[in-house]
This record gives sequence, structure tokens and C-alpha cells, in this order.
Amino acid sequence: MSGLLPEDASVALLVGRLWDPATGGPRPIMVDGDTVVDLFDFATTVSDLLNREDTTMLLEHVRQSDAQRWNLAEVISATFEKADHDSMSGASPSLLAPVDLQALKACGVTFVDSMIERVIEERCAGDFTLAEQMRTLVLDALGGSLEGLRPGSVEASRVKAVLVREGFWSQYLEVGIGPDPEVFTKAPVLSAVGTGADIGIPGFSSWNNPEPELVLVVDNQGRIRGCTLGNDVNLRDVEGRSALLLGMAKDNNGSAALGPFVRLFNDSYTLDDARHESIQLTVRGADGYVLTGTNSVQRLSRPFEELVGAAYGKHHQYPDGFVLFTGTLFAPNEDRETPGMGFTHKAGDVVEIGSDRLGKLTNMVKPTEDLDPWKFGIGSQLSYILAQRNTHPAGGR
Repeated sequence: MSGLLPEDASVALLVGRLWDPATGGPRPIMVDGDTVVDLFDFATTVSDLLNREDTTMLLEHVRQSDAQRWNLAEVISATFEKADHDSMSGASPSLLAPVDLQALKACGVTFVDSMIERVIEERCAGDFTLAEQMRTLVLDALGGSLEGLRPGSVEASRVKAVLVREGFWSQYLEVGIGPDPEVFTKAPVLSAVGTGADIGIPGFSSWNNPEPELVLVVDNQGRIRGCTLGNDVNLRDVEGRSALLLGMAKDNNGSAALGPFVRLFNDSYTLDDARHESIQLTVRGADGYVLTGTNSVQRLSRPFEELVGAAYGKHHQYPDGFVLFTGTLFAPNEDRETPGMGFTHKAGDVVEIGSDRLGKLTNMVKPTEDLDPWKFGIGSQLSYILAQRNTHPAGGR
């Protein structure tokens, strides 16, 4: 269990999902000491659980319930021993992505540094061989740095005017320093993979990278109830060709990883703690290559509330809640092999995204086309719940 759980797991309120081979479906769970507790009789989905008013009833349920419990160490072991890293295979219970019916949303260009990298991708038109040359030109035009610039401010408008005059206007600058953030749908409901599962890089991409992110977990009233770790797998060459290819660049099988658990806010971990998260990334290649990086959440150019408000409000509601990838400061530009060619994934890369307070999300890179097809969707989830209710009429909500 080393590293997978937060360092202060004994006081953390951790919920998630587990694939139960005995019933053939996903069960909401909560970590309780060295066990995980089945919450299905309390809430049939994590979405249902997080849309409750508070966690008091949850804690009371765990204390008094005679629900199924699984040994946490055995569940974690099974999670990383699954055949082909398929989250829904194997004879033993294993972890899934910790959310279910929530919409999977994401914000982009939320750090000045990553904004610059998006501009570079656009200027290169997806050709990674031009990246270093374009990086120099763009940074020269920006005067070296935009650190501390507040998006939507008078100063930001002035900088934008200068960049336009110099011929460096970009749609990424518009969302990076303009009044409105970028919010997009990352992937379909129930398509996210959890820790121990494979993530995919499609054969049509040759310039790509992991994106270690803090992911906010928001209920159907727009309240941030907790957070988790995420990997917003990024195809730089595809998005660089055109921002209109964002769906192709962002939404593929195995392109959204979340986990290992959702840490709900309580006295031990608050929204302000989340604002100061430091998320560590390590990529270990089968060839011995190692890449490290850090995403310092406190350097976000917009507060959490502004990002959530752009996604949720009178203009848009989410009856089952949503998760929101908050973007990353990390954009690798060091060379993996050939000088000037930068970083890109290789099959067999192991990607670890972790923080002291949220645990560790670990995934292995495979060609997307080699991943098992995504089959368990909303229809499957509803069928499972109905079957369980018919079998155990007192269970669920």
C-alpha cells in the first residue's frame, strides 16, 4: 500500500469504487482502516453519495453497518495484478476510477507556463521538430515571462494588445489571459480509468505527454465536495494542428485517469489545503528513461471558484455532479532521445502522479488500439443497480 494512500490516511475521508466479481458490477466504497466498506446499501453510486447534504450519515452508516468489507491490501494487490490491466477483469475485487455518473469536465490553459506551451504547439502546427525554435520566438515576444498576470485584468488586456500588434495573437492567449477560462468535456460519463489500469496513446499521435492535475469533485449544487488526482492525457501534435481537433486530442479510450480515491473535505483536509497541493509526476520508461515534474496548484492563474463557476451555474447544471480537471503547470520539453525533438510517450511507460495528501495514481501506457474496448456505460450501470435491487430489495436508495 506504500504511496497509494495519503500519508495521513488514518484521518482522511476516502471514497471510491470497487469492481466486485461476485455481483458483476461496481460498488461505492469507503476506506476504513485496513478495510474498504461496501456503501451500496447507503448509496448505489458515488454520484448519489456526494449529492447528499453532508457526510455525517455516511460516517454513521460505516460505524453501524454490517455491509461487506474487503481487505484493503488485498484489493490494492489485485488492482495491480489484473490481466492486461483491465479494470473489470480478474477473480478478485479491484479498484476502479473513484467517480461514476459525474460528467468529466476539464479546464485548459490555467497556468501561464502551459499557455505558452499551447501557443508553441499552435505555432508548430503539431510539428514537434519546430518546438524549440518557436519557444524562443514566443518567449521573446512575451518579454520572457507573464508570471503574476491576472486573467481578465486591465494589465492582461494591455499585454494582449501588444501581442496582437506583434503578430502573436492566439486562441490560447485568449483563454489564458482573457476574461473567460477554457472549459471542455474531457470524456464520456463512466469512461475514466482508475489506478492500476492502462492509459492509451492512439497510433495517430507522435507527440504527446501526461498531464498531472488536481481534479475537483463537484456535486449537483455546484459545491466542491472533495478532490482527487488525474491524468489528462494530452496529444500535443493533434491539438497543435487545430484547436478544433480538441475532441480528437483529448477524448480516446484510456485518455482520462482518476484516483486512487476521492478525498472528501473534512477537518483534516479542506478546500484551502487543496489550493496548496503540490502534485508530483514520474514517468519510468521500459528503456530506463525517467522523467520527473511538479504541478504546483497554488500557481493557478484563476481560483477554483472561478473555474467551477464557468462550468456550473444558471447557464449549465449537472444533475449527477461533475469532476473538473483544473489544468497543469507541467509541460515537458526536455529531449527524450533526439536533440530538439522533446518528450513523447512510449508504450510501456509507467506514469505515477502523486501527492502526500491524495495518494498516488499509477497507470501504464499502451497503444489505444490495444486496450480492451470500453463496454461498461450508463446502460450497464443502470442494469446492474436494478438487478441488485431485485435481488436485495432493501438495498440501495
